[in-house]
Amino acid sequence: MKSITLTVCVVLLGLWGLSPLSAQVLKSSDPMTHRLAVPCQSQELKCANAATPTFLNDGTLLLTWTSGGAVRVAPSHDLGKTFEPSVLIAEHQQFLDTGGDARPQIVADDDGHVLIAYGYFKDLHWNAKVGYAVSSDHGEHFSAPRELIEHGESERFPVLGLKRPGVVAIAWIDKRVVAQKKNAGKAALGGSIAYTQTSDWGETFEKEVVVSPQSCECCRIGLGVSGQGETVLAYRAIFAASVRDHAVQTIKGPFQPSAIARVSNDHWQTDVCPHQGPSLALTDDGALHVTWFTLGSNRRGLFYARSANQGKSFSEPMGIGREEFNPSRAYVASNGATLWLVWKEFDGERSMLRGMTSKDQGKTWSSGQELMATRGYSDHPILVLGQGQLHVSWLTRDEGYRLMPLGQ
Repeated sequence: MKSITLTVCVVLLGLWGLSPLSAQVLKSSDPMTHRLAVPCQSQELKCANAATPTFLNDGTLLLTWTSGGAVRVAPSHDLGKTFEPSVLIAEHQQFLDTGGDARPQIVADDDGHVLIAYGYFKDLHWNAKVGYAVSSDHGEHFSAPRELIEHGESERFPVLGLKRPGVVAIAWIDKRVVAQKKNAGKAALGGSIAYTQTSDWGETFEKEVVVSPQSCECCRIGLGVSGQGETVLAYRAIFAASVRDHAVQTIKGPFQPSAIARVSNDHWQTDVCPHQGPSLALTDDGALHVTWFTLGSNRRGLFYARSANQGKSFSEPMGIGREEFNPSRAYVASNGATLWLVWKEFDGERSMLRGMTSKDQGKTWSSGQELMATRGYSDHPILVLGQGQLHVSWLTRDEGYRLMPLGQ
């Protein structure tokens, strides 16, 4: 259980108030990688710690990444084998948020608009801001970075989704509710899930709403868009007695969040940060598909479940991966009725990227297979849909960036 030990150590440093500046040399981008990344100062992709892809409608791959204290983006016309010169989005040096679940986000439409969002710290106490920049020429040029919330308490881990042409949804972990409670002399842990959207590619945003008042403060959010154009969120919520289990919510209409629906009763009672959030996909039958990690008293490990009734109930959790190899970082995505699920395992020497597929909207799954492996540092795996096909995106330090098309 070495990986869990490393995770808890990093988490406790954050809880003890260690500043982002001090923690840089101790923080690994992935607790399942036992070798910390070799110091690499360049802002280019070869030194990146996290990279996020999207496809443009002409088949161009746009990849945004964090390295050397900066957020950059570059296009590739050969599925990630080579890239054109990168464009600087923002530069924050050691204040750039590069935590375990922090990564730049990117979304694009068919008319050449691209929006990139990212997080950076505004002080030495883990309080952060969400910045964003926009392109209207397929990513060749970007606006100067702007703040999503000008006078907020703290905003981290943004996630983006294209609801329909011209409308971009964004959710993040927000600290205003926690700050209000602390100012009133009440104990408060975690954060909240906040949400807004823009209909003019970042020129203006609707007034944000707090969707859920209490969530884990350091875990990524899963976001999907239903066939009816509704935003669905999956996140690690905080239930009574400091139980950090997963939940889903649907944003009906512009800003009408549904009731919180629990994905699974794992009963992970903890006050530390797991730094490992869920993944969410929707299939064309309207089913929700969620993957997550837990160390609960009822269930431990990496799991998948589906809901055929908009989150009112979920299937019995299915374990993912081989327990002896510490499976982690699951990511699920859909292409019609087909689903792919990818995750990482570690055998003491290699980090292995493994995957399995479902042809019947998550009712049955193939056996797991090894897709790629590396002996050095690696980012989380990400699934991306482009040109009608799912691809798995994986950034490794030794082999570089890799993009693999997956079978239909």
